[in-house]
Amino acid sequence: MNKIIPLSFIAIMSLYASDIKLSQINIESTVVTQVSQNAQISADLAEALSTSVPSIDMNRRSGIANDIFIRGQKRDNISVEVDGTKVCGACPNRMDPPVSHVLANQIDSVEVIEGPYDVETFGTMSGGVKIKTKKPTKNLHGEVNLGYGGFNYKKVGVTVSGGNDIVRVLVSGSNESSDQYKDGDGNTLSEQVDNYALTNPMVAGTKYQTNTKDMPAYKKRSIMTKAFVNLAQNQELRLSYTANRSNNILYPNTAMDAIYDNSNIYSVEYDVKHVTDSYKNINLQYYYSDVDHPMGTNYRISGADKYMTSQLKTTMQGLKLKNSFDIKSFKLLIGLDGSKRTWDGNYYMNGIPFMGGRKSINDAVTNNLAIFTKLEKSYGYLDFSLGARYDSTNITPDGTQQSNDYTALNTNLLTTYNINKQNKIFLGFGQASRVPDARELYFIVPSGKTLGTQNLDQTTNKEIDLGYEANNDSFKFKIKTFYSMLENYIYIQKGLSANAFQNIDAIIYGTELSGSYYATDEITLDMGVSYKKGEKDKALAGQTDKDLADIAPLRGNLAVNYEYMDQSMATLELQASDKWSDIDSDNGEQTLDAWSILNFKVKHAVNKNFDFTLGVNNLLDETYAKSNTYADLTLIATNTSDVMLLNEPGRYIYANLTFKF
Repeated sequence: MNKIIPLSFIAIMSLYASDIKLSQINIESTVVTQVSQNAQISADLAEALSTSVPSIDMNRRSGIANDIFIRGQKRDNISVEVDGTKVCGACPNRMDPPVSHVLANQIDSVEVIEGPYDVETFGTMSGGVKIKTKKPTKNLHGEVNLGYGGFNYKKVGVTVSGGNDIVRVLVSGSNESSDQYKDGDGNTLSEQVDNYALTNPMVAGTKYQTNTKDMPAYKKRSIMTKAFVNLAQNQELRLSYTANRSNNILYPNTAMDAIYDNSNIYSVEYDVKHVTDSYKNINLQYYYSDVDHPMGTNYRISGADKYMTSQLKTTMQGLKLKNSFDIKSFKLLIGLDGSKRTWDGNYYMNGIPFMGGRKSINDAVTNNLAIFTKLEKSYGYLDFSLGARYDSTNITPDGTQQSNDYTALNTNLLTTYNINKQNKIFLGFGQASRVPDARELYFIVPSGKTLGTQNLDQTTNKEIDLGYEANNDSFKFKIKTFYSMLENYIYIQKGLSANAFQNIDAIIYGTELSGSYYATDEITLDMGVSYKKGEKDKALAGQTDKDLADIAPLRGNLAVNYEYMDQSMATLELQASDKWSDIDSDNGEQTLDAWSILNFKVKHAVNKNFDFTLGVNNLLDETYAKSNTYADLTLIATNTSDVMLLNEPGRYIYANLTFKF
């Protein structure tokens, strides 16, 4: 298939089309709406975003709870917020990335920030994700969503909202589960491990036991509750709580699986509008989140007689004050931000503390205080935005490991020249930093050696963005280019048993295109394409490869949509990727073949209250892998450079029913 439809076809079509889920395009960000309506094959937000935003790639970890890259950046290089609450995962091996702690069916919109252009959030160095969940309504509204798909996928989601002039309440619940998916060769997750161990017998202990090899891939339940209370005119108290409970999540190309993954997200927000004519808004928010994540060898052959468990817990709490002003023709934002993260990890053998209580992360605490401001102004055809943030951060572990202090000044300037109502060009300059996390500084492996490097410097990104956007009755088109200079970039070196994390200098640059072409009143062509390149300034000590890891090759989506009646549409979509050959082979990456797949779906509106969707993903049942094997993740591997790849799902047929009232 990948020979029949070359990527050059997608590149040509970039002159005429774009992806279909974008509601608006900003200079520094992309806003995705209708997330819950379009995420119909699972509640995994990473999967929904990676097919909607050209700058985002998904890192496949399991059937659920997958991770994202923004322009080749992941982990602490990007930030994730849910309704203003900064969310962190507990697992050092990214089994519970931040985007996995909110379900797609709970989401109203997602803003994806591309570059160092957010001064409100701690750690937005190379990008960020701001998730807005559904808000309670005054009138009674409800939605019931039923999903069923291949591999015994089942989902039930219910949302009810209503209230009066004083109080509005929303309750949303979801329950979903799935058996192990099969790849294009018909292999389940456990069979992919069997096949790898067949040619690499030294890792036979990572195979699933006979009584667990056919167990479900995951079970996930979630509930979100909100209450908005009008205390006085223009004054509102907003309360929210989200609970996620996941059980027995299989991670086949990792030696451990998640026994469970539980998270809680709390938020209390007080908002006042129109304080005075010029004092437009004051917003004060307190938030708290916690994650409990034990992973173990319980289901593997190696854990049949004695099983190892690594249990990690993290909390994140913060207080943020934002003040918005309109002073003459200027818009001014001034804010204070403070947060505290705790991270603690313990090893157990057969449920008993390992080696008398050996820790992986020893009660590390990260405290941050910041002040930020943003100024916006228009001069005729020229718009500009100037932002700045000053951070002071302290990271302190228990025990004898050293503490670290960091300060940073983050600044950015964004300008837009409106050529006319339909065309604009934009230019951005930004600088932002992020501090090392406790894993990178202090992580201890079961043998007792410290994999972390205690004296790491913070990473700073200096970036330039340039782009052009056109929007008229016939088409939408946008092209963005960026050049990112990373100083003291935190990078892991394969083969080191201690102090494996290094500070290096590197660059990443690339181009992203998106657009839509309205061929007729019924037919629309949509697409998105991204290309990026990453290079180290010099190879790591003892190595020769200067390619930067995690930099996916040329990739794109092309969709043809046929709207055959109001709110009813048929879509044929091509997703494709070039060969992944620019790899960091010294640090675990391997060449991946080019691939292309076809997806098809029909969404039919029976009436305004009821619709159903029928779809097939990977229509031609291709076998392919799109996630690489950089040593930043601990994956099943031999003593050589051979690391187990995880194939994507094969042909997947699904149905979704939605009833609204």
